[in-house]
Amino acid sequence: MELKVVNDQGQQTATLAAADTVFGREYNEALVHQIVVAYQANARLGTRAQLTREAVHHSTRKPWRQKGTGRARAGMSSSPVWRGGGRAFPNTPDENFTQKVNKKMMRGAMACILSKLAIDGRLVVVENIDVDTPKTKNFANKLKAMGLNSALIITDEISENLDLASRNLKNVWVVEPRYADPVSLVHFDSVVVTKAAISKLEEMWG
Repeated sequence: MELKVVNDQGQQTATLAAADTVFGREYNEALVHQIVVAYQANARLGTRAQLTREAVHHSTRKPWRQKGTGRARAGMSSSPVWRGGGRAFPNTPDENFTQKVNKKMMRGAMACILSKLAIDGRLVVVENIDVDTPKTKNFANKLKAMGLNSALIITDEISENLDLASRNLKNVWVVEPRYADPVSLVHFDSVVVTKAAISKLEEMWG
């Protein structure tokens, strides 16, 4: 797979031969969907909590006598069939949302996503993305000159200047190759990758 290498102005300066196993793979939508959903589920925290009938603050007094009223019998107001009563099978904070994903599926999904980005022209390869000063405005102007608005930047090494310059940009996230995940890859409009990071991605997902 031939990838275009661009400069700071977004103009092509060279081409890079990338591995077809990572950047030239046929897109498998079902696999990508499964991995993205699993990744989001595995990041989910069990914060939902509902009350059982035992946990509801209530009186144990019988609402009315057992017989003779014509109404359905009732024991106490915490019954699950009553408004304001406890839940029969409540959600608890310790609920586990984890979905198992094997390495082969993860490798295949990442390769599919990277290939799709390359084919759609959303993958931007640069020689280097580093900046001279930790100025957010300068870095934002640099991305604007490249025609980038929402971008995931994957670089082999994050300098202090780059970290500080990009930290306050809402639609920009800078990561090393090992932290590039399927959700982030599909979320951003563009993915900027340095040539050195391309090699590491090929090692990881090839």
